[in-house]
Amino acid sequence: MEIDCQPEESVVSSFDEDCAVLGHVKDMSLEAEAVVNDVRFAVDEMHVSQSLSSASDVAYINVETREGNRYCLELTESGLRVVGYAFNQVDEDLDTQYYETVYSLLDKLSPGYREAFGNALLQRLERLKQSGH
Repeated sequence: MEIDCQPEESVVSSFDEDCAVLGHVKDMSLEAEAVVNDVRFAVDEMHVSQSLSSASDVAYINVETREGNRYCLELTESGLRVVGYAFNQVDEDLDTQYYETVYSLLDKLSPGYREAFGNALLQRLERLKQSGH
């Protein structure tokens, strides 16, 4: 099951929408902060790396899933991918798939994310139902 929607109103609606732009290049450090803020509710820990160098075209995000697995993610124009299996770790030999959205990447990595996301979505739908929308 691939989840590519959001249960709550948030800063980012998808990787290509509502991004920070510098000229024609996305500012990946700002995009990374938006990604973190968007899905932090569904993981144990998530933050933009302060020790790995970010640039206008790349940023690194550390994430710990609900299962306790840690990853270092690279965010570029191509999308997001796992580049390490510990915080602030980049393994140059790792050849992993790019994901267009953080939702699809976390859906693949973490059943706990999938469950938290589904629960948040159900709660949102219930609130909409109760408010008569």
